[in-house]
Amino acid sequence: MEPKATQPRVSVCMAAYNGARHIREQIDSILPEIGPHDEVIIVNDCSTDETAAIVAAIPDARIRLIDAEQNRGYVATFERALGEARGEFVFLSDQDDVWLQGRVERMISALDGKDMVVSNCRHFDGAPGSFHEIRLRAKDSTHHVRNLLGIVVGYRLHWGCAMAVRRNLLAQALPFPHYMDESHDQWLSTVGNVNRSIVYMEEDTILHRLHGENLTPHGIRSASKIIRARIAFLRNVYVAVRRFRQTRQA
Repeated sequence: MEPKATQPRVSVCMAAYNGARHIREQIDSILPEIGPHDEVIIVNDCSTDETAAIVAAIPDARIRLIDAEQNRGYVATFERALGEARGEFVFLSDQDDVWLQGRVERMISALDGKDMVVSNCRHFDGAPGSFHEIRLRAKDSTHHVRNLLGIVVGYRLHWGCAMAVRRNLLAQALPFPHYMDESHDQWLSTVGNVNRSIVYMEEDTILHRLHGENLTPHGIRSASKIIRARIAFLRNVYVAVRRFRQTRQA
């Protein structure tokens, strides 16, 4: 009989698409941060460059490369990666950032019984826009209604690459709302705030790379797109509250 595989303590979930330029540097910054039985789940969203080959060539059994059958976009790709996670602590990761040393243990310690932690980022390799200057404050961790209002209005920004959640939160957050085609990070932070189980870290735990392919938003958004996004965020609050109540009644 084969020995039972050790359950990962940490799962890192990455959505990858045409990330050949930076993905190896990112993976090299992640691997020293996790344990020997942890996992890095990388879902390759039908990249047309060498992304998959670069990942597959890294000689580390902790990496799980999943090739998508069709291109579905970053939201669905992150959703699939999160659905594959087996660890107790689940970290989201972009394909082109750099993790700062010690971030995993600092973020897990910061949870302090909560289900979600979000840190700040240090932006580099590009000119930051005004939205990059918005930083989370630890004292706002318990201001859940205000935080939800900030998500809907747009002044409380949560970076997905700076998030970690306990596995049990995913039972409520997944599947993503069917109408959602952007801002999966704001959805997760909505769930954390609705649950009153989120912690904000003021320190930077990651170097967030800025370049032409990842700057958000891409220029000034039209009024119709802004309104559409705000309506979606309001729907997210409703869905998160409904799921929270269903979880408590189960």
